Amino acid sequence: MGLRDEVCLNTKQMAGEQMTRHSEKYDQWDVELGVLMHDVARLRRVVFDKDMKPLGVTRSHAWVLARLGAEDGLSQVELAAVLSVGKAALGGILDGLEASDLISRSDDPVDRRVRRVYVTDKGRQAIRAMRQRLRPLSERILRNVKAEDRDNLLQSLQTVKSNLLELANEDPE
Repeated sequence: MGLRDEVCLNTKQMAGEQMTRHSEKYDQWDVELGVLMHDVARLRRVVFDKDMKPLGVTRSHAWVLARLGAEDGLSQVELAAVLSVGKAALGGILDGLEASDLISRSDDPVDRRVRRVYVTDKGRQAIRAMRQRLRPLSERILRNVKAEDRDNLLQSLQTVKSNLLELANEDPE
C-alpha cells in the first residue's frame, strides 16, 4: 500500500468514524488533532525530502544549515541546545555536512575546548538553493489556504509549539 493509499484509508476511516458518532463530535477532538498533526508532519517530511533530493540535502542537514545560516559560528553545544537534539546525534549530522564541505568546525579562539561551527561558501550556496525550492513547495502545500488562514495557522502552530516546549520542560510528577 502506497503512502497516498494509506493516508486516504486513514482519512476515510476517520470520516466514517465521525459520521457514526456525530453526537460525540467534540469528545474525540484531542485524538483527531493528534492524528492530524502526526499525519501532516509526516507527509511534510516526505514531500520535503522528495523536493530536496536533487540538492543532495537531507532534512537533518537542511535543519542544521538553516539554523547556522541564521546564526553562524555557534558552538556544537549551543547548536545542539537550540535544535533540541543530543550532542552525539548532532555530531553525526555535522560529520556528514563537513564531509560534504557544507560546514567547517574550528576551535574557539578564547576557549580551545569549544568547537565552533561555520557555514562554508558551498554551504551558503546550498542554503540559497534550499530557500529557492522551499517557497514554491510551501505555496503548493498551502495552495487552497487563504492568506488570512495561513497567518492564523502560523500563529496557532507557534502557540502550540510554545505550549509543547513548556510541557517538555516540566518536571515529571
